[in-house]
Amino acid sequence: VTIMAGAEYLASIYGSEKDKVNCPFYFKIGACRHGDRCSRLHNKPMYSCTVLLQNLFHNPANLPARPDGKPACTMNERELQQYYEDFFEDIFWELNDKYGDIEEMNVCDNLGDHLVGNVYVMFRDEETADRCVSDLNNRWYGGRPIFAELSPVTDFREACCRQYEQAECTRGGHCNFMHLKPISADLRRKVYGKYDPNPNASQPRRRSRSPPRGRGGPGRFLDRDGGGFRGGYDRF
Repeated sequence: VTIMAGAEYLASIYGSEKDKVNCPFYFKIGACRHGDRCSRLHNKPMYSCTVLLQNLFHNPANLPARPDGKPACTMNERELQQYYEDFFEDIFWELNDKYGDIEEMNVCDNLGDHLVGNVYVMFRDEETADRCVSDLNNRWYGGRPIFAELSPVTDFREACCRQYEQAECTRGGHCNFMHLKPISADLRRKVYGKYDPNPNASQPRRRSRSPPRGRGGPGRFLDRDGGGFRGGYDRF
């Protein structure tokens, strides 16, 4: 009975602050600011519906200042949002069309090295996510190699900073919980339709890619072996 009670207790605190063995940050957000130096275990999942694309989005607003002290980015807020939404659509439709239906996709707006530009993609099933990871680790985007891995994140509500959502986070971009970069209502309707992601969404649906918009996105997909562009449109 004592052994069983101990096992139940360990299971109840797994991934929480009380767990002195497993890292709660890695368990909740799939990333930890301590990286390999963390004193607790990062248990990488063998199976998951969620894929992490590490540091994939490069926000022009985060470029370092020029030697003369002037900002390197000359885009205004509207142009920055359009750049981001072009990126979001590029990634979303490429992965949705090539690997399978995406339940939810989120991009981190944090500044910490372990979270900056992270893209989290939740597919409908584990097999699709595993196939996506295997393939993307042999591809490039925007002239840089893609680093993909399965993520333990299953509930983005638990991974997100609640204070940020209420515009009350005092840690800014260096917060250790996700600050998710929002997309416009129009783009949300386009990619998710009436099945906006929520924890109870289980209805099957198929979506089709939006037509080309006459401009390229901020990056392009390419095989790592240089074997040519992949994807349905030449903007990838």
